[in-house]
Amino acid sequence: MLVANISTMSTKTERTRTRLLEAALELFADHGYESTSVAQIAQLAGVSEMTFFRYFPSKESVLVDDPYDPLIAAAVGEQPVGLDPLTRVARGIRAAWHGMPIAESAEVRERLRIAAHSPTLRAVMLRNTAQTEAAIVGALRDVDPLAARVAASAAMAGVTTALLEWSLADTGELGAAIDSALDVLEVRHG
Repeated sequence: MLVANISTMSTKTERTRTRLLEAALELFADHGYESTSVAQIAQLAGVSEMTFFRYFPSKESVLVDDPYDPLIAAAVGEQPVGLDPLTRVARGIRAAWHGMPIAESAEVRERLRIAAHSPTLRAVMLRNTAQTEAAIVGALRDVDPLAARVAASAAMAGVTTALLEWSLADTGELGAAIDSALDVLEVRHG
């Protein structure tokens, strides 16, 4: 009986989260991110504002969610020490990316498209990117700190640019956009 209740709760939790996300995306697309309130999202999803905040710590977190820093840092840290820092970072990001579950491209594209058009969300993305850069620098302990920061910044700038450009296009796959950015960054050896 306890297992059935947990499973029902999990399904209800997933449905509520999905309703909130869909409501937010619809309102952001129709009215813009800045003009949409948490109250409007909650109302459209049929829940209270308090319920919204149980699922998302802030309005921005509906669109900008980045739980992958530990995976990226670990993958960068696993790259051969003999490679230059930028190649290590590019290969590490690629390895992490290919090891992650790929989200539905249409939803990711819509989230990124909204972020691309919102100065507020662009600032949030920059903050998240800085956190990812710091995690990458931490993984490059054997590299000169300046070289590690430059490599991390260059790689994240390339990936962010590819993500935003991909979001504004109506074609192409997300994975191909990431790989293309990493191809530009990665120094080929041998």
